Amino acid sequence: MGQPPSPEQAALPHAALAQRLLDALPQTQCTRCGYPDCAAYADAIAQGEAGINQCPPGGAEGVARLAAISGQPASALNPENGAEAPRSVAFVDEAWCIGCTLCIDACPTDAIFGTHKHMHSVIEAYCTGCALCLPVCPVDCIHLENASGTATGWAAWSAAQADLARTRYAAAQTRRADTETARQVRKAAEAHEKLADLAAHSRITDPDALARKKAFIEAAMARARQRTSE
Repeated sequence: MGQPPSPEQAALPHAALAQRLLDALPQTQCTRCGYPDCAAYADAIAQGEAGINQCPPGGAEGVARLAAISGQPASALNPENGAEAPRSVAFVDEAWCIGCTLCIDACPTDAIFGTHKHMHSVIEAYCTGCALCLPVCPVDCIHLENASGTATGWAAWSAAQADLARTRYAAAQTRRADTETARQVRKAAEAHEKLADLAAHSRITDPDALARKKAFIEAAMARARQRTSE
């Protein structure tokens, strides 16, 4: 659990404090802190809703950095969130990969490339070792390898790597939002096309029944558009 804002925290506007805390995180986007991404965790700390000891990739030094910014006392990592460990990189076993693309969808930094039913590969420089690809793989063909030897936490992860991961995560979020928007537009166009000639796409032949069905569908589509705009 977090603590009430310290005097240092209270002296900063919430957005500014959250930004400084975010800048101090390693940007692995691993969700081990209990939040969907590093930005959400930073915001929770700024709100006093999360402790500064919930980021295993940052390790003890990461806790110290967050303590200096937030004014909260440094403490040991919360074991419920994991332990400080060497940086790891994911690899795909080509012999077992079935090309399902689930790992591609799960990767926060678009570090995995491939297409449906074709073997996938990991771009090592872009992998943060978040391990989010492991549980979604149906054939367990992904494994993690030590990429930093005995170095752990920020000793195994540089500011340049954090900046790259942060940039790639933002780009991945934008790409996925654009893809989803395009999908919704395509589905809406298909629905309008079928609605324009409902008789050709329905087993109903009675004109009055078709008119009622068309009105019902139009109303449902209008509600969906309203929810989307909201």
